[in-house]
Amino acid sequence: MASLRDIQKRIDSTSKTKHITKAMEMVSASKMNRAEDNAKSFKPYSQKMEEVVSSIAGNDTDAQHPILEKRDVKRTGYFVITTDRGLAGAYNNNILKKTYETIKNRHQSTDEYTIIVVGRVGYDFFQKRGMPVAKSIIGMSDQPVFNDIKELAAETVQMFIDEEIDELSIYYHRFINAISQKVTTQPLLPLTNLSDTSSQSTSRYEYEPDQGQILEVLLPQYVESLIFGALLDSKASEHAARRTAMRNATDNANEMIDDLTLSYNRARQAAITQEITEIVGGVAALE
Repeated sequence: MASLRDIQKRIDSTSKTKHITKAMEMVSASKMNRAEDNAKSFKPYSQKMEEVVSSIAGNDTDAQHPILEKRDVKRTGYFVITTDRGLAGAYNNNILKKTYETIKNRHQSTDEYTIIVVGRVGYDFFQKRGMPVAKSIIGMSDQPVFNDIKELAAETVQMFIDEEIDELSIYYHRFINAISQKVTTQPLLPLTNLSDTSSQSTSRYEYEPDQGQILEVLLPQYVESLIFGALLDSKASEHAARRTAMRNATDNANEMIDDLTLSYNRARQAAITQEITEIVGGVAALE
């Protein structure tokens, strides 16, 4: 049995860890609330952008743009959003497992796909397995703005336009609520469902200059906005997952402290009983 001093040291150490995890839980909760507000605030812009783009492309049967062209798939692009740090439970494992299984099931060679990754965890994961990472970004802000992702998003869209990839899907966590985040796969390129979206819109627009020139500008921006929206969702999900992980760690620390305290009291009681027994035995021996 461990000595009283050893048990007390473990209680003190676990208590210090509990204070740290509790503080990290509170910080993550604050970040999550702000990230959730960012994601919700961006949705009206994203929806209006989708409505306008769909209205133009859906109503103009002659609309042409590389982003709208469906072609034979020779190489697939995977845009994967992970975190830069751990301590987020199964957050990174879930998204990386989904991506890895999809790639292994669909492709026989690394020439058939390429990966664009956000986050150090994802970057290290793919690099260690010898999987091709075409572009990456590490050190993303906890509360990202569009300029943080704009260059990477624009380069990714340009890869499709230049036919370096023939289709693009994004893998990320969709934020549902504080305790639920869903691994989501969304096809990004080519854009093939705009006509369906346009039929749901009740607004009508007049354009100046012509629709073709507007599409030339708006379509890449629209895809970039989809990537940014996924990033905002991912950040809210990341903070929520880290908050949950730290809460679980705090609860586990409390349970461990309770168990150690019980062990300490039992050991202390046993030591007192032993001392009493020795005293009684000594008195008996003197009689």
